[in-house]
Amino acid sequence: MTAWTSDELTQIGLAVEFQVASRRSDSSLRPYVMIWGVRHAAHIYVRSAHGWNNPWFQRALQSGDGRIRAGGVERDIAFEQPDPDVGEDVHAAYHAKYDGYGTGIVGTVVSPEAARSTLRLVPR
Repeated sequence: MTAWTSDELTQIGLAVEFQVASRRSDSSLRPYVMIWGVRHAAHIYVRSAHGWNNPWFQRALQSGDGRIRAGGVERDIAFEQPDPDVGEDVHAAYHAKYDGYGTGIVGTVVSPEAARSTLRLVPR
């Protein structure tokens, strides 16, 4: 398994918006979607603000493979469901990074439904 470099973690972690794309069955990339994401420890996490049934989330979950562009980093990734025990830490990271945008919008990524749709981005 490949790991993020220290520089990649820093650059991606500081990026306000991430662009992620999942792969189709023919290995081509679907269009990128703009989302919020956070760094926690040596991992990068994203959540679907519109929950489990959001089409981009379902495509990422089904393909398990994609690409990220954030903070000047562009890299192939795997989409993985994280261990549930990171939920509170990921909540805290979202609050720390995005609370300045207002409680209404931050609430979309710290809701129980958003927490259920958390993915860890693993570099390939």
